[in-house]
Amino acid sequence: MQLIDTIFYIAVLIMSVVIHEVSHGFMAEYFGDKTARYAGRLTLNPLKHLDVFGSIILPALLIITKAPFLLGWAKPVPYNPDNLRNERWGTLAVAAAGVLANIFIAIIFGLILRFTVPMGAPEIFMEIVSLIVFMNLGLAIFNLVPIPPLDGSKILFAFLPRSFYSIMNVLEQYAFILIILFVVYFADMLAPILRFAFTLITGFAL
Repeated sequence: MQLIDTIFYIAVLIMSVVIHEVSHGFMAEYFGDKTARYAGRLTLNPLKHLDVFGSIILPALLIITKAPFLLGWAKPVPYNPDNLRNERWGTLAVAAAGVLANIFIAIIFGLILRFTVPMGAPEIFMEIVSLIVFMNLGLAIFNLVPIPPLDGSKILFAFLPRSFYSIMNVLEQYAFILIILFVVYFADMLAPILRFAFTLITGFAL
């Protein structure tokens, strides 16, 4: 049963990160950059987006070891900020698009859960919908952490003077290490935010 659960959890995570990445690409195209389309990445086909370690191996390890969080990612959808009609605010919009897509999915399925549970929805249905809400909220909240290359860093630096961009470039060189350090030492700080958001949308506590 654990194997089936693990596969299902990873499947939900993969589709959530795929929608996240595709949203970046569509927003970049809206602002004038067609790099993602030319690369064939504006598709919901997960095979086009899978990162073997970030999409499969790491999530599986976290589930098997019963980690208190589930982390994963897909291959970033490419875009060229130089092609955007407004590089500064276009970059912000592209970064925010993935987070907003996950929040939108969480709200839709959260409201479904809120209004169907009182009607006696089957337990398996509640579990599936709850997982979708949980995964998408988790992705949105994690991606808002202002550590390069997460979306939160791009949103933050869009509001800062260009003189700060060199700092982001330096931080991006140590991105993997910074993210691992955050996950190991600070990820628990996101749990109360996730629980609050889940309860706010669904009306049920985690």
